[in-house]
Amino acid sequence: MSNTHAGDQPPESSAAGPLREVPVDWEALEDAFENNAPEVHSYLHLTTGEVLRVVDGVADPTMHVRIASDGTYLRIDPVSSREQYRWMERFIPMVDAGELRDRLTQAIDGKGAFRRFKDVLMSFAPERERWFVFRSERLRTFMEAWLTAHAIRPIARPEWQDENPTAPESDGAPDSTDEVPKSQGGRRARSAEMLRQQLKELGDTLGPRDLDVVVSFGEFLKARRAARGFMHHQEHATHERAASSVAGAAPLVQVEGMEAKSPS
Repeated sequence: MSNTHAGDQPPESSAAGPLREVPVDWEALEDAFENNAPEVHSYLHLTTGEVLRVVDGVADPTMHVRIASDGTYLRIDPVSSREQYRWMERFIPMVDAGELRDRLTQAIDGKGAFRRFKDVLMSFAPERERWFVFRSERLRTFMEAWLTAHAIRPIARPEWQDENPTAPESDGAPDSTDEVPKSQGGRRARSAEMLRQQLKELGDTLGPRDLDVVVSFGEFLKARRAARGFMHHQEHATHERAASSVAGAAPLVQVEGMEAKSPS
């Protein structure tokens, strides 16, 4: 009997028909594939390429129903904890220092393995960098396989066009941006881990009342992010429907104008 679960292996390519071009937000998609908390649900918007995250107990309880009725959202299946644990097991033998290998092996034994593993690496910058690259490469494999399985072709996002206006133009610049940026995920993860460590160190210095304020504010930020993301997508859909209505009404206006002028 197979012990393989959803999220343990990249999805097999089963897409048929034409590819759908989507300006994928790679950073948000990587976050969604990594976060497998049961209360967190992520969806890819097939028009904007943005990722909507819904947190149970924080977001509007009816949001899941509203999203399910909208065909422009595609549910994201994150990488399972089982598979991400295997990544740590495979990375440890690659560590050169025997003492660090022993500490990492001990860290992943038992509950809280992921947090202890990251805490140990915090004091070893070179190996921490290698881990970020190692993990990002495996996340990229899962993301690319998932996009292929759903007949999605990632394209460039438009917001980068105004960056570096004085940069020299190059006629030989490649037009295709289908591949996931190879270093972007590592930089993002590196920054996030450092901020989490700073937050952890700050939390150790605060009393119970201050910690309660910090936790409440964090919950507020999560709820605001989820609400803003959904409202943004709803507004985008409204604009699309309005544009379609105007386009459909345009011929009628022209006909009416012609009829009005015909008596003269």
